[in-house]
Amino acid sequence: MLNREKIILKTDEEIEFMRQANRLVGMTLGELSKHIKPGVTTLELDKIAHDFIHDHGAVPTFLGYGGFPNSICTSVNENVVHGIPNKTPLLDGDIISVDCGATKQGYTGDSAYTFCVGNVDDKVKDLLRVTKESLYIGIEQAKENNRIGDIGHAIQQYCELHNYTVVRELVGHGIGRNMHEAPEVPNYGRRGTGPIIKNGMCIAIEPMINMGSKNVIFENDGWTVRTKDRKPSAHFEHTIAIRNGKADILSTFEFIQ
Repeated sequence: MLNREKIILKTDEEIEFMRQANRLVGMTLGELSKHIKPGVTTLELDKIAHDFIHDHGAVPTFLGYGGFPNSICTSVNENVVHGIPNKTPLLDGDIISVDCGATKQGYTGDSAYTFCVGNVDDKVKDLLRVTKESLYIGIEQAKENNRIGDIGHAIQQYCELHNYTVVRELVGHGIGRNMHEAPEVPNYGRRGTGPIIKNGMCIAIEPMINMGSKNVIFENDGWTVRTKDRKPSAHFEHTIAIRNGKADILSTFEFIQ
């Protein structure tokens, strides 16, 4: 498991390379936000992301990763993560999580955002709002001498306070030259547990929060994970570095319209 692997602390120079890759991921999500509307297909979004990343001197990290066939993960409604882009048009009222990775100058960026498609039910919008807020609440705990468990505890407490549930089978992760490095970063847990957070640690924090049950199903395509009860799920992700004792957010949502 990842937790048995050595945690690779990054230099300031490496973190700046990672910032460039993560900024490109943020720009890609921003470009996609212009096109997410009823009638567009996730396969069309995939091509936009693929071309945009290449046009900016990078490669899509996800393409071919473990055999994944596309450049972004597109998870609609009850799909939690790892959805494969397809030819099905998005419908008014859908939500779609787009998870995107880019590798530039040997370093990786990784970020995700859940978008509304047209007019979305207010209850679903609340799920998105709380999930996004929980990401930043988790990031607040990512500081020197805290532990990884402090991050998950903060996310879990906040989401459960709002009567949502936290997916257990999927977690955040360390990141650097590889998309998935040690340590694992769960979105649940107990304070004071897990690896100690140190300067130079780079991690992707990514709450995956369900409106209904926390239970999920792994689909037969080998990738897509959906909620067992088919209720909506939201997913937001930032890559951060620990610098000067606190979290420095390397990815960005600033380009999203």
